[in-house]
Amino acid sequence: MKTVNHWIGGKTVEGASGNYGPVTDPATGEVTTRVALASAAEVDAAVAVAKEAFLSWGQSSLAARTKVLFAYRALLDANRDAIAELIVAEHGKVHSDALGEVARGLEIVELACGITTQLKGELSTSVSNRVDVAAIRQPLGVVAGITPFNFPAMVPMWMFPLAVATGNTFVLKPSEKDPSAANKLAELATEAGLPDGVLNVLHGDKVAVDALLAHPDVAAVSFVGSTPIARHIHTTASANGKRVQALGGAKNHMLVLPDADLDAAADAAVSAAYGSAGERCMAISAVVAVGAIGDELVQKIRERAEKIKIGPGNDPTSEMGPLITAAHRDKVASYVHGAAAQGAEVVLDGTGYTVEGHENGHWIGLSLLDRVSTDSDAYRDEIFGPVLCVLRADTYEEGVALINASPFGNGTAIFTRDGGAARRFQLEIQAGMVGVNVPIPVPVGYHSFGGWKDSLFGDHHIYGNDGVHFYTRGKVVTTRWPDPSEAPSGVDLGFPRNH
Repeated sequence: MKTVNHWIGGKTVEGASGNYGPVTDPATGEVTTRVALASAAEVDAAVAVAKEAFLSWGQSSLAARTKVLFAYRALLDANRDAIAELIVAEHGKVHSDALGEVARGLEIVELACGITTQLKGELSTSVSNRVDVAAIRQPLGVVAGITPFNFPAMVPMWMFPLAVATGNTFVLKPSEKDPSAANKLAELATEAGLPDGVLNVLHGDKVAVDALLAHPDVAAVSFVGSTPIARHIHTTASANGKRVQALGGAKNHMLVLPDADLDAAADAAVSAAYGSAGERCMAISAVVAVGAIGDELVQKIRERAEKIKIGPGNDPTSEMGPLITAAHRDKVASYVHGAAAQGAEVVLDGTGYTVEGHENGHWIGLSLLDRVSTDSDAYRDEIFGPVLCVLRADTYEEGVALINASPFGNGTAIFTRDGGAARRFQLEIQAGMVGVNVPIPVPVGYHSFGGWKDSLFGDHHIYGNDGVHFYTRGKVVTTRWPDPSEAPSGVDLGFPRNH
């Protein structure tokens, strides 16, 4: 059986704890790999390596850093398929979706390649007599990233490229459910010329996470995951004096007004709700239909959903793969099973779905629930699976109030032909990312990603300008130099005397 070990100091380091976790192929249900789970002592060792590497990397020139990053970008581009294959094998998403994940991660590497511009400081001259003031940004030291299973390549690349570009060293703790992609990213970074110890991958579970949160030499922690864990990360790491950005869960809404193009809205709802099997924090999991369009919209969504082909991720004809684990599959199914008892109309029931020849895979079909109430479990909880809830509202105002009442505020969208309504929506809605006739408003790499309310804990969004600021701290330098004409007598500085 394959074993995934740590990547520390530019090389593979075998696990020393004696503890291993299973890694399953979601399409077959077979355990194909085991992953080493780090002890607190192994966390200490990894952080020590990163701390030592910071002594030189933190002082390196921007030219040296960007040279590595440009080479890294080229290697990632050349290895897109290899990375995607690892994602398919351990996460289960279809190959095209995995390739898209790698492409979105590459955007942040490209942003990091331009770090010379991002780190330009500010200068004010002559604020007083021969006094100048400069503002600069410097790295923090050792920083850590704790990333989820649903995007095992993209989310790490949201973090470490900017962190190392700004001069920090990085310890990545990826999900133990699909760990191989993280090791591949680190191996390619070393091949690109990143010095040993600058990027380290430490596999583990709660033991490793808690050790990172408490470690005195870890200056900052980035996290993406569920809201309860994000809250714990933020509370614990902050109590230990660390800078924290902890992105939590979501219940993203799509408001569809009566004037919207319903075919476009239905297409968007299907791709946003069921893409990547709904295992993404930017999935649209609630559609709010305004006015009399509800029945027609639901029918259009159903017609499209019934045509989605579900199968193994390595089958090029598959449009949706399995869920990450059998336990998660069963949890998602429980929301569909309980929906009718809580007042919903089950338009499509995807539970009990299997794929011929892969009966032991973690399969579930697409589910569509109509007339869902806001107090039902299927609406209140982040299901993280291919389940779409449809709610009804009589007016635009009622729909906005419904969305704003949610404790989550990650992303939202409106579908309408009315520019005035769209403008009101983007100003009135309480969410960090807004789409107008765009179902999944994930910002491009040079803008920042992050939500409001229970979807974000900490002051900084991830990547973009916020990412650069998170991984650096500001310093203001005030200088005053005597004029050369005031040099002591007898000292010739090579400047003409002004008499």
